[in-house]
Amino acid sequence: MSISPDAIRTTLGRLGRAQVVWLSLLGAMTGVGGLLLALDGARAPRLDGMALARPIAASGPSAIDLVFDTRAPIEEGRWDGVVIHHSGSMLGSAADVAAAHEARGLHGLGYHFVIGNGRGSGDGEIHVGYRWLDQLPGAHVAGENAGALNRRYLGVCLIGDGDRRPFGDTQLARSADLVGALLSQLGLGVDDVLTHRDLAPVSSPGVRFPEAEFRERVRSALATRASR
Repeated sequence: MSISPDAIRTTLGRLGRAQVVWLSLLGAMTGVGGLLLALDGARAPRLDGMALARPIAASGPSAIDLVFDTRAPIEEGRWDGVVIHHSGSMLGSAADVAAAHEARGLHGLGYHFVIGNGRGSGDGEIHVGYRWLDQLPGAHVAGENAGALNRRYLGVCLIGDGDRRPFGDTQLARSADLVGALLSQLGLGVDDVLTHRDLAPVSSPGVRFPEAEFRERVRSALATRASR
């Protein structure tokens, strides 16, 4: 039903000046809010995962087992291993990485997991990505066999630049606990943990990534789980 201009003028004439101003302001705010929401929805990268903060007490219960509350069932034999990456940036979050991935044409975050370093995200905080929750292939390995590897290997990214700065103890410990939990759940071993540079002509996770130490941490995490 249409409203005539005369009817609108008559209605406004019955309102006080203050009411007219507030109605005008409300209309403007509603229009701007709707525009911002539309722009945000159009630009936001897909990041429908969950974050697991590091336990406050080192001896406290671990929340890592929550990663197995996936939306799609974990099929036996679905995954062949885990690939370790770095973000190549000194700071950031899973949202930052997802935005960078979408700018390169990917559909949201390419990794299955992202581990924060305390600069832009919590130190040791685990972001569980939608690709893991929905048991989808990753988009994290480059090179000739990228397609096959991304379908069969999980991508774990540590925020940081391992070519310029060592990773912190908390971040490494939390990453090793996560990888140990994944290997245990999936029936895999330490030899099934690879770095991106093992598979492609890249330096990731960087020359300062302590690979031997990390493998020992993962081995320890596996042993702890086996003794439960």
